[in-house]
Formats: sequence, C-alpha cells, structure tokens
Amino acid sequence: MNHPAGGALHTEFGAVKGVLFDIDDTLVDLEFSMTTALRDVSEHLLPGLDHAGWERFGKIFTHETTHFFDRYLAGELTFNEQRLLRGRAALGHFGVDLGEGEEARNWLTSYARIQPGYVRAFADVEPVLDALDAAGIPYGAVSNNVHDYQRAKLDNAGLQRIRLLVGTDTVGVPKPDPAIYLEGVRLLGIPAAETLFVGDNPLLDAEGATAAGLLGVWLNRTGQPTKQFTGREVSTLAELLA
Repeated sequence: MNHPAGGALHTEFGAVKGVLFDIDDTLVDLEFSMTTALRDVSEHLLPGLDHAGWERFGKIFTHETTHFFDRYLAGELTFNEQRLLRGRAALGHFGVDLGEGEEARNWLTSYARIQPGYVRAFADVEPVLDALDAAGIPYGAVSNNVHDYQRAKLDNAGLQRIRLLVGTDTVGVPKPDPAIYLEGVRLLGIPAAETLFVGDNPLLDAEGATAAGLLGVWLNRTGQPTKQFTGREVSTLAELLA
C-alpha cells in the first residue's frame, strides 16, 4: 500500500512528488510472457522451427501486428479478435493457415490460459517501489488496456502493492489523450507538473504525458536509436533514483 504523499524524489529531471508508470514492458515483461506462451501453443503447428524462426515469430506477434491492437483501442475489434488476428498473421508468415474453426478457437483459448503464468516483473521494479514507499511518494499505473485485465496482470506479477490503476475504460480514452494521464494525477493528489510518468513508448508515454503537463520519461530498455526523440530518457528504472 502506498504511503501518504509528502516526500519528494530528487531526479535528474527535478524533484517529483508522485510517479505514474506504464505497465506493459515497463513494470511487467510482457514480451517474455507473450513469446513464451506463443511457442507453447504453436509448436505443434510449426514442428522443427529453429531458434531464429521462433524469434521472428515472436517479433511479428509483439511488434509488427500492433495495428490490430490499435483497432481494438479504437473499438473496431474485441480483445480476442485482435489477439487472434495477430496470431494468424504470425503463423501465416510461416505458411500456416489458422483458419476460423475449432483449431483457431483452441489456439486462442490455450494462449489465454497459459500466457498469464509467464507474467513477471522486471528486476528493477521492486527496488524503485521500495524507495518510493520509503520516501512517502505515492505511485500508480496508467495503461492502454482495460482496468480489470491489467489489475490481474499486476497481481500475477507480484505487484499487488500498486493499488492505483487507470485503464482505458476508466475514462473512456487511451493514451495519448490527456484525460487518461490526468486521471492518474487526480487519483495521486499531486500536481501534474510534479508527477513523473515513466513508460516504454516514447510517443504514448514520454511525449503524451509531457503534453498533458506531466514529466514524461521514456524507459528505453532495449537501447533503441533516439534520433527522433529529444525528451527525457532512462535505460532502467534504477536511473530514476540516481
């Protein structure tokens, strides 16, 4: 449980009195859980696929089919529809037609059952939360997915201590709409200008939060090139405490 507000975290970006985090690939290693579960449920469809092939398979699902997730956020697809379309695209790259029948339903059901078991927090998360608790700095999460799904994800990752959670259904809009960040700020009870927002997406997390009046920070865990990004950036959450 978060401590009452009253402390300040001194960062290279200035003193902050509240922190909001993105969840997927910021607090929780979603890519690991997705790609591991994908292999479990797809090995019978791709017998003999080598390591490079599985890496390619995972990359298609996690990075190259996100337009389907965007359509889900826009209300054009259900969550399961976008997930199935992404799986169908990844399998199709290797010549497998998942189709529309029982095989597709079984694949989707199996993935949905297995994937939560692989959810885990990054190693740098708990030390940062410990430091925030010790300093009396409130924190929470703002996510581009619905509240209950993300609540279960945090709990599965052992992050029950993050009680404040804003999902897309909380205010009816996704990032980068200012309203979703500002709802997190309102729940923290801290002015936006003194609230750090940290996430792995430079556009939706760093730039979107900054445009809403927060101190947006890009968590660039993978060392992506930064020529297009000129804002605040860290490579690990631990850097916030430096």
